[in-house]
Amino acid sequence: MLHSTERILVTHTGSLPRPQDLIEVMLAENEGRAVDPADYEERLRRAVHDIVRRQMDLGVDIVDDGELSKRGFAVYAHQRLDGLTATGRVRVSPWDSSRESQAFPEFYGTTRPAPGAKPNPSNMQMVCTGPITYRAQERLTRDLDNLKAATAAAGAVEAFVPAISPCDVAGNQENEYYQTDEEFLFAIADALRVEYRAIVDAGFLLQIDDPLLINYYVKNPDLSVAQCRAWAEGQVEAINHALRGIPEDRVRYHTCYGINMGPRVHDMEMKDYIDIVLKIRAGAFSFEASNPRHEHEWRIWEDVKLPEGKLVIPGVITQSSVVVEHPELIAQRLERFAGLVGRENVIAGSDCGFGTQALEVPEIHPAIVWAKFQAMSEGARLASERLWV
Repeated sequence: MLHSTERILVTHTGSLPRPQDLIEVMLAENEGRAVDPADYEERLRRAVHDIVRRQMDLGVDIVDDGELSKRGFAVYAHQRLDGLTATGRVRVSPWDSSRESQAFPEFYGTTRPAPGAKPNPSNMQMVCTGPITYRAQERLTRDLDNLKAATAAAGAVEAFVPAISPCDVAGNQENEYYQTDEEFLFAIADALRVEYRAIVDAGFLLQIDDPLLINYYVKNPDLSVAQCRAWAEGQVEAINHALRGIPEDRVRYHTCYGINMGPRVHDMEMKDYIDIVLKIRAGAFSFEASNPRHEHEWRIWEDVKLPEGKLVIPGVITQSSVVVEHPELIAQRLERFAGLVGRENVIAGSDCGFGTQALEVPEIHPAIVWAKFQAMSEGARLASERLWV
């Protein structure tokens, strides 16, 4: 895993805007319309090559495939795990009955599916009805081969592949097969380990994406911080179980509060979870650090000791605002962290992904995403000029 030995390196969280021609095919497949498999594969291959090149043109050092092949973060596991069965019901919004929707009902409106809403592969509630096993080796191999070819063509020196955490899979499904939630969780961990191991064996960094770890508090208003911390400890055990035998310096861990733009006054605070996160067998930790709700938390690192040899990847641009951050502000954010954990242990990153769903109207307009990436690279350059004098 690269460290910022000569300058502040630049990366991001994972998901990026998909090209329109790829979105069209993914939406058609989602709606049950006929799709030419060869045509889809060629569009995907071409899109991955383009997205890797775009990242490098914008000054990103540690790239990925933009998660272009995944229709959505929370649902791609449905295509990769056996043991899950569609219920025929539309999945209830994860914000239903959350602390946020209770506090701001006018903003969130109804979080329940509209009467007569039709389920499709991207919104279907799934239930576990049998043993969880990994079944998507062909999809996984295709994605790794596409990224390998794209990074070789572009000359990228390091690349990462995001993969969902065990608890985020468990949190989106109903369990009717395993006797306990813990048994269900660890079965998922064992299955996902196939994907984790393959990513590392292919020569890439593995990034565990785990927003539920800290979103559990906002989505369960009857639980205290202490109860959510106890729950999180169990999730970390499952993550480490899935990571057994994988070198820590090949693993990045990312947690965040999701792509949503909302009041967010009930987000769990970093002081209440960072000690638990640092128990994960990872070499780098990625987290939100650039939006108005969490930017102040950089001061926590005055008291929290980063383990020897580990990295932080603070978000210095955010998906929660369409305002493009000024490079000077980005530089200041990076310099704060460098002053606390050491310049070589800081890599510039983003708060969250910018294209978590394949939607007709993108979550964040691509032009804004690329402007933010350009600003991040420029901010990292400014910070480097002052940190390496």
